[in-house]
Amino acid sequence: MKSEFFEKYPQLDPAKMPAHIAIIMDGNGRWAKKRLFNRVLGHEQGVKVVVDTVRACHDMGISVLTLYAFSTENWQRPQLEVTALMFLLKKFLKSQLPDMMENHIRLNAIGEIERLPDDVRNLLYDTMKITENHREMLLNLALSYGGRTEIVRMAQQIARKAQNGEIRPEDITEETVANHLYTQGMPDPDMIIRTSGEMRISNFLLWQMAYSEIFITPTLWPDFSTDELVNIVIDYQHRERRFGKV
Repeated sequence: MKSEFFEKYPQLDPAKMPAHIAIIMDGNGRWAKKRLFNRVLGHEQGVKVVVDTVRACHDMGISVLTLYAFSTENWQRPQLEVTALMFLLKKFLKSQLPDMMENHIRLNAIGEIERLPDDVRNLLYDTMKITENHREMLLNLALSYGGRTEIVRMAQQIARKAQNGEIRPEDITEETVANHLYTQGMPDPDMIIRTSGEMRISNFLLWQMAYSEIFITPTLWPDFSTDELVNIVIDYQHRERRFGKV
């Protein structure tokens, strides 16, 4: 945690910070359309907000930040847009490595990473390797990610183990399931933030968000700010989390 950050935002309670924030970053295209820009310009502005958000979460002492950067469904977008998104991902990885090194941020990726172009995938793996020993914050990029695909993959892995006699079906528990998801070893998200006002979860962290606090903001992702993030965290700190109990 950065003490100067909490001096700037004294309403925040450092003792009640969420361990894991997950964000559905939505609205880049609409942001660009409203301004009569090309959609790619919306994505470029969105990357700038990603940089600010990562820094803010690091300074707040957030342990895990998961960003829904590219879904399995996004492969169906026009090829020019997909190519531009892959270019922006490479640019982000290259430009942000110094910050990850300075702030001891570990990069991880969840999803069908094998579907990414070779050059993007190789750079991603290289960055993950370089930062693997960092412990101040884990930055999860959900890339070519789909919650249903993740659950199918988990079921297949456990079924193979059962078939091989490594596990008995009656011994399968929630912990068994969690240990076969992309997010193995990570806490479930305390908060899910969705920008752009859409009231859906879009196939994101379907298992993990069982008891996450959900926040929907009408703000389009390129307009999302650190001030708004802080206000959402303050709201979270005033919620009573019962996890199904009284």
